Amino acid sequence: MDFNRISEYLEAEVEGFQGPIEAAKTPSGQSNPTYILTTPSGKYVLRSKPKGKLLKSAHAVDREFRVLRALHSQGLPVPQPFLLCDDRAVSETMFYLMAFSEGENYGDPRLPDSSPESRREVYDQMNKGLAAVHSVDLERAGLLDYGPPGNYFERQLNRWSKQYEASATEAMPAMDALINWLGSHMPPNDGTVTLVHGDWRIDNLLFNKDTNALTAILDWELSTLGHPLADLGAQLMQWQMPVGAEGRGLAEVDRAALGIPSDEAYVADYAARRAIPVPDMRFYVGFSFFKMAAILQGVKRRALDGNASNPQKALELGAYVGLFAEAGLKTVKN
Repeated sequence: MDFNRISEYLEAEVEGFQGPIEAAKTPSGQSNPTYILTTPSGKYVLRSKPKGKLLKSAHAVDREFRVLRALHSQGLPVPQPFLLCDDRAVSETMFYLMAFSEGENYGDPRLPDSSPESRREVYDQMNKGLAAVHSVDLERAGLLDYGPPGNYFERQLNRWSKQYEASATEAMPAMDALINWLGSHMPPNDGTVTLVHGDWRIDNLLFNKDTNALTAILDWELSTLGHPLADLGAQLMQWQMPVGAEGRGLAEVDRAALGIPSDEAYVADYAARRAIPVPDMRFYVGFSFFKMAAILQGVKRRALDGNASNPQKALELGAYVGLFAEAGLKTVKN
């Protein structure tokens, strides 16, 4: 990206912005390249579409910008969005600019440097934040048309099955079996429609290191209108993964000793906050494994096609497609 040109543009369009820009690309942001901009007027974050041929409906930074603007106006803890740019004279790819949010980011859900009490507070804040996202007044936020109507899970299964097929690189029997099971065990449409984050996990959140309060909810690329149990299922799915930098899960961790809630306790707290019956989560967790496998397959395909933001990391992530598919199949079959 031509950050000299972008700096000139932002100085003219964003109140208070002053260049020049010192840009540092983050190691995360596999889907949409993300840059930390350090300037005389402060720090900002720029997220852009990647270069090259892209899958239809993927990399929708314009949707990210829209939902951030809507939620910021409603007082939710999201970074302040400043500007969306789709001017090819400024940048060859669409991007948006938002404020840099301060806060502690936990890449490891075990929170190894925290006390049991701090962990309990962080997880409670995460639970409270998820319930708040699902309680957003869609009309007041201007998001009534943020997703298509109909059964959310039918829509998502269809979308991500097609995305997976379009980016497939080899036969994957476990993925095929998981797709078939989900299609034949689709829960009835209960009419519940909320804002759905789409990738709810601890490393997409920021917390105040001193108070453990939730300070920012990040990475809204997969957000839409849909069923809230999709987000809850995604969180439980993540916890089933192996511990460590790659899996970022809680598999075989003594959660009680660490002060981390069990799946059952976390779901019960969420249900209480939203005043709903405690749900059976098997379908929703299996669905989340399927969706993540489809996303990782797309990451792998972009690496092989030479369009990945971080090619080596993308190939490493792509190697986990089979793991997610098999874990999802095991979840729904148990």
